[in-house]
Amino acid sequence: MTGKVYFVGAGPGDPELITVKGLRVLERADVVVYPGSLTPKDTVEEWAPHAQLIDSYGMKLEEITETLVENAKRGKTVVRLVSGDPFIYSSLDEQKTVLEEENVPYEVIPGVSSINAAAAALGEELTKPGISQTVILTRPAGRSGKPEGESIRELARHGCTMVIFLGVSRIRSIVRSLLDGGYDPSTPVAVVYKVSTPEEKIVRGTLADIADKVERESIKRTALIIVGDVLGRPGERSYLYSEEYASKVRGDKE
Repeated sequence: MTGKVYFVGAGPGDPELITVKGLRVLERADVVVYPGSLTPKDTVEEWAPHAQLIDSYGMKLEEITETLVENAKRGKTVVRLVSGDPFIYSSLDEQKTVLEEENVPYEVIPGVSSINAAAAALGEELTKPGISQTVILTRPAGRSGKPEGESIRELARHGCTMVIFLGVSRIRSIVRSLLDGGYDPSTPVAVVYKVSTPEEKIVRGTLADIADKVERESIKRTALIIVGDVLGRPGERSYLYSEEYASKVRGDKE
């Protein structure tokens, strides 16, 4: 009998930020393939006390998917643990395609993204009435490239809140692109390093000085860059809590 593969979002780093559903699957897992460079082994051992643990660090994607398929076909419950959330900058699509070709059932359990954890650490809403109602999630162009029109400079033209993954090592070039795209040098920026972990560090500044501050802190990886006027500025009162909205809801119910 074929088992099943579960893609489980491990959350941003704090072991308590995994979902209840994800934890329940891990507790009964036979095999867990986990990203050892991002999720400590002792944390995975606590979540999955009865499972065989396989560190995917250094493994090729083909090796990972082969491990998932082989164990599932032996009737085992297999967890592919993904840092953060499986739907944002992961290799979920490539892995699930192989499982579908091999007729191996799978399920995806979302996780708490580093975006959510960073906003919580900053104590900021990423959307505020009258300031920005849009959040763009992006990354610099890498080996996989980016579609035309999705350069940071082009996206900056919208002037909304922007969250940039995998770019802190290129903070100066990113700042130049944001400025060229239309952000003012006084636009607030926050860089959040290893969010929700004991090593968490927050660097706040503006586009005029954030690169210097980040370099002084020697932050070169594992950090989010959040840009926008929502940082440190109160928004307008939400219509959701206005008397007009409350009257409309009461009227609809009546």
